[in-house]
Amino acid sequence: MEKLELKNVKGSYDYESKDQMIRNYISDTLKNVFEKYGYKPLSTSILCYYDLLALKYSEDNDILKEIYQVTDQAKRKLALRYDLTVPFAKYIAINQNINLPYKRYEMGKVFRDGPVKKGRIREFIQCDVDSVGIEGEMVEAELMALYKEGFEKLGIDIKIKYNNRKIMIGIIEICKIPKEKISQVVTIIDKFEKLTKEEIKIEFLKIGLEEKQIQNLIQYLNMNFANLKKTFESTENLSLQQGLKEVEELNQYIENLKLSPYVEFSATLARGQEYYTGTVMEVYQTEGEIKSSIGGGGRYDKMIGDFIGDGKKYPAVGISFGLDVIFDILKARGNVKNTVTDVYIIPMGNNRQAMKMAQDLREKDIKVDMEMNDKKLKKSLNYANLENIPFVIIMGEEELKENKVILKNMKTGEQEKVKMEEVAQKMLSFFTIL
Repeated sequence: MEKLELKNVKGSYDYESKDQMIRNYISDTLKNVFEKYGYKPLSTSILCYYDLLALKYSEDNDILKEIYQVTDQAKRKLALRYDLTVPFAKYIAINQNINLPYKRYEMGKVFRDGPVKKGRIREFIQCDVDSVGIEGEMVEAELMALYKEGFEKLGIDIKIKYNNRKIMIGIIEICKIPKEKISQVVTIIDKFEKLTKEEIKIEFLKIGLEEKQIQNLIQYLNMNFANLKKTFESTENLSLQQGLKEVEELNQYIENLKLSPYVEFSATLARGQEYYTGTVMEVYQTEGEIKSSIGGGGRYDKMIGDFIGDGKKYPAVGISFGLDVIFDILKARGNVKNTVTDVYIIPMGNNRQAMKMAQDLREKDIKVDMEMNDKKLKKSLNYANLENIPFVIIMGEEELKENKVILKNMKTGEQEKVKMEEVAQKMLSFFTIL
């Protein structure tokens, strides 16, 4: 029998305890921010019907190439979810008696069979925030504020780029590009910041656009919002009219919330997903090695109504935080707590007393681990050091005769004898100072 090579699937990773503690710190921090803004937890299924995930895309859309397809024993065509938005829309469609507006957050694994590079892996966790049942730009502004606070809590400086899909579609229509080519054009526009002007032009020529169409398209997409508004103030294109109006309203909220230093309008921001209908946004680290987005989202007013097919409107908007890329940023900094243990007890043969003290401390919400293999003191202290445990309790025979233990601060090296009944209070006072 051939020996099996033990390795992870490309683009997927195991996370050791120290790394997982950083990841837990990220999710716990974001959860607190989400709930602060009134969003409630939800959990949806990882397994979906393939047709459900593919419903909103044309055959040439890149996302379809990245869907992991599977079958069950009944040969049903299934797939692993590639984001949390479509499963959320499915949930609302199935639970039509839900009280609207409904605001939810979800943290869970998603899967994309795409290229593997720094900031892009195949099995990753998304942290999504979505609302359904709210029209207007107020909720988009709230989500921008949530983005700012979430990344601020994580110590990451960001810039939020935003656009409106109605503006983009309107510009494409103004350039007299056939309706059947709009999806392809948007896909190319989504690559604007990754390709040179000449490369973009070649991509447009490949799908049959004319020189004049390309020239106008590039000209308009390079305008800032003020110039777009001035250029098209008398436009009869309804999509462009509505998009400009929505961005104008959003800009007023941005100014009111003092978010202007953190946001930037970009007419080339497309967000490849075809289900977006209004505001779209992406988040970028202002300084650092990660050049790809670390979050993104937008408005998708038609998706849920299309699922249900009842003719009603289900206005929806949502954003996502990329936990894995955030993890890469924080791990590189090395300043996140990477131990779950507050104190390590070394019994020195006094196992019963050590077990009793451990339980007494745990009852006071102090996190305790202890040496159980009768290791020598030096080895036990070395273990605590390697695990980054801040405090050690040494239960020596001489100290126990005085009803005391040695409490050692592993960071400073300082140690003192403490009465058994005072250990918990002493520990809690240390944590208060820290």
